[in-house]
Amino acid sequence: MKFTEALKNMKKGIPMKLPSWGGYWYWDPEKETIMMKCRAVDSDTGKDLLDIRETQRVEYTLTNVLSDEWIPATEENTTILGGTPTFSFGDAIKYMKRGLKVKRQGWNGKNQHIELARNISYVTSDGSVQNCEHEAIGNMAIAFVGTSGVQMGWLASQADMLAEDWIFAE
Repeated sequence: MKFTEALKNMKKGIPMKLPSWGGYWYWDPEKETIMMKCRAVDSDTGKDLLDIRETQRVEYTLTNVLSDEWIPATEENTTILGGTPTFSFGDAIKYMKRGLKVKRQGWNGKNQHIELARNISYVTSDGSVQNCEHEAIGNMAIAFVGTSGVQMGWLASQADMLAEDWIFAE
């Protein structure tokens, strides 16, 4: 839902969030503002509760406000309420580009995940180092890190691309 509807819900006492968030936003009627509840380690200030007017990342906060993916925060989908936030493959790509590791919720291999590999190179048959430059994507590829090692240039299946159960990997 769009933020205007999310704000109406917050004013009714329903905490709201974006799908990938481990925390949520809610309306504080006494302060007449939105409060952002998060883990202290995820906050720029080290606090777990922030008034939206105190945000240090204005562009990020405004981007969130402009999102049309707002959902109610529940015990099932919010980390600080005991759940696990999930997101789409499109969001997984966005997070990898920011340097984060992601995986499908059902992947059960230890430390199994995908991440964006940068500055890729290899040793040619004559022993020289070749940088993998590509006109369209530069020097990057998705790397699958699994129990047997790293697979460079991992390709998502149809099921992976359409899944909504992507999560952050540790």
